Amino acid sequence: MIPVIVSAILVLDRLTKFLVTKELNLNSSVPLIKGVFHITLVHNRGAAFGFLKNQLPLFIVTSLIAIILIWRALKSNKYAKIYTIALSLILSGALGNLIDRLFYGYVIDFLDFRVWPVFNIADSAITVGAVILGWSILFKKEQK
Repeated sequence: MIPVIVSAILVLDRLTKFLVTKELNLNSSVPLIKGVFHITLVHNRGAAFGFLKNQLPLFIVTSLIAIILIWRALKSNKYAKIYTIALSLILSGALGNLIDRLFYGYVIDFLDFRVWPVFNIADSAITVGAVILGWSILFKKEQK
């Protein structure tokens, strides 16, 4: 299950970023639902919401540590299925954004809902994984 989730998210993340960078110029936008949802190419040199701009070494080290810790947790295979899914989503998102930082020095973002900072598939995987993980911890039931 872990390789399937991680591979699927990584392929989707890389493919969408490739297509957007191929078709759009930096900071250009294409409305899909005018005023609601646009595809807007931005280069994020910070963390979420552009926080801590231009701290590339910090983001690379932090990402690598998180990836190693998550991978070790997943390898132990001692978690319930819901935790495995959540951690796999977070791992795939961290890997997707780390690839951008290593190759480009920034993260490629393009999903623009106009009321939220622009984000990407990797960010979505991290967020969904974190919500699932948080929900699972808050409403923990014995499951395996």
